[in-house]
Amino acid sequence: MSIQEHVILVNDQGEVIGTQEKYAAHTSHTPLHLAFSTWLFNDQGECLVTRRALSKKAWPGVWTNSVCGHPQTGESTEHALIRRCRYEIGAEIAHLTPVAVDFRYCETDPSGIVENEICPVFAAKLVGTLRLNPDEVMAVQWVELESLLCAINATPWAFSPWMVSQVAIAHKKLRQFAADLQP
Repeated sequence: MSIQEHVILVNDQGEVIGTQEKYAAHTSHTPLHLAFSTWLFNDQGECLVTRRALSKKAWPGVWTNSVCGHPQTGESTEHALIRRCRYEIGAEIAHLTPVAVDFRYCETDPSGIVENEICPVFAAKLVGTLRLNPDEVMAVQWVELESLLCAINATPWAFSPWMVSQVAIAHKKLRQFAADLQP
């Protein structure tokens, strides 16, 4: 990206208290900040899972949901989500739908880097073809949603912890979204 990204710091009530450069914010004591998470689907209702690039600071090489990121100052979550989909996987989206607007989590990766986010979760339909950004994504796979949910249940350690937590609270809405896309 052409500009240095930051995170929007918030207090426990979600009120903005400042900003910090994104890379500097993610440490073993990451402050609470705003984020978003997206599950993308195709016309057949399959879900796009992505494998994070090995160069990522937190959870490198881990399989996760389609696209995640951080809104920038003055940017709506929806606009930030569209921007990150373009940046990470080179794709446009349609039918953006909230599936867990109050999602919040705090997890520590094996290297000690903490994610501490208020992170609304969305589903959307992917439009067009993928053009992966290798700095963000090293691999992708289209997966039938029920198979993915079974895999997450059987081997939660194989996926990002936020993805596992999101499934626990949003599986019904994700299933409905995927079903609505199918012919």
